[in-house]
Amino acid sequence: MNSGLVMYEEEFRLIAGICDRLTRDANAKVVFLVDKNGQLISSSGHAQNLDTTSLASLTAGNVAAMGGLAKLIGEKEFPNQFHEGERESLHMSIVGGRVVLVVIFDAKSSLGLVRLRVKKAGEELAKVFDGLAKRQTAPGAASPFAEITDDDIDNLFSE
Repeated sequence: MNSGLVMYEEEFRLIAGICDRLTRDANAKVVFLVDKNGQLISSSGHAQNLDTTSLASLTAGNVAAMGGLAKLIGEKEFPNQFHEGERESLHMSIVGGRVVLVVIFDAKSSLGLVRLRVKKAGEELAKVFDGLAKRQTAPGAASPFAEITDDDIDNLFSE
């Protein structure tokens, strides 16, 4: 997510719904949506036993490293990456140039199915993020933090 992009409840629910559907449709174990700065936006599936903070940070680092490699060979970026393990595989896709969609799957699914479902989910997520960006730059759009005063912040941290 670009710095300054604020997530509203409505968009968060849309994103969570898309991630949940992708988990089911791709027969994936886990789906993560991470911004390029390494912040976890949403997760779906069996994420309870994973260190989601580390996964999000390492995903962002991997995308940045692969972006550097892409530039070395004259590409803008590598929008899709696939890593195959003995038991589990990982598919990463950059969505709308803003976020990274990560799908972890095992032998119960296939790379072809994951790619197919990620493409559709990625298009839906890109629309949500485009709408979110437009919403925040619309004339007359107030910052969601505009109503918070210094006194409110002082009261929050005082006992």
